[in-house]
Amino acid sequence: MTAFTRRRWFVPTALAVAAVGVTTLAAASPLDAATPAQGAKPTVVLVHGAWADTASWNGEIAILRRAGYPVRAIGNPLQNLTTDSQTVKDFLKSIRGPIVLVGHSYGGSVITNAAAGVRNVKALVYVDAAAPAVGETTGQLSGATSALSGAPSKLYDVVSYANAPAKASNLYLKKDVFLTKFANSVPRDQATDLWATQRAASTAAFTTPSKAAAWKTIPSWYFISSGDQIITPQSEKKMASRARSKVTVYQGGSHLTLVSDPAAVSKVIEAAGASVK
Repeated sequence: MTAFTRRRWFVPTALAVAAVGVTTLAAASPLDAATPAQGAKPTVVLVHGAWADTASWNGEIAILRRAGYPVRAIGNPLQNLTTDSQTVKDFLKSIRGPIVLVGHSYGGSVITNAAAGVRNVKALVYVDAAAPAVGETTGQLSGATSALSGAPSKLYDVVSYANAPAKASNLYLKKDVFLTKFANSVPRDQATDLWATQRAASTAAFTTPSKAAAWKTIPSWYFISSGDQIITPQSEKKMASRARSKVTVYQGGSHLTLVSDPAAVSKVIEAAGASVK
């Protein structure tokens, strides 16, 4: 995920390192939200990333619902980090009781901002995601060896859109990039369907600096696929470390492990949910 420029993107930033535990796997305002009934589970709110939509969470939704969690997946506009985060924040204000807020990919940047100041967000879960500090852009955090550090002409189909900010365009991943780098753990026919239905992401989404870092005050969990070629595991581990997240490293997978192995992702979300009292 990146701005459409000729320089190399996702230049790794200096990230502070802290101790972190690692597991390996093969209409009311919430500020005044009512206390849920004893034993009730928190609501899980799922935020998708770029080149995806709410359907990317279908597997997790089914698993979490069977486990008794109320679940909502919200459409992420994929236009600008500030306004996308406000859209999610406004949605969070409609939910009573505690929330586990989950973000995939660019959705991690969105939850990092949306959760700030929303007191009933009790846990953050990052799924192969970015977790920026204040002032960082999503485009800085994918890692030097990300598959998206190549020539833009080989990565994206670039399309203008109405009322776009100056120099902003919508980006669609090219088919070969989507199938071999983005969704390579997903069966080929299914990955092709996902490529065909992908939602465009604006270049502005990846160049807007983060205005908040909710992971500084809200406990967080990090799911990292060792086979992720979009946001590198090395970059994710650094972000998880500075956030003092509880980390699960999934052996294999891709940037779309949430689609190819929703059970593994759901296990981490449920761990976060179980921490909410």
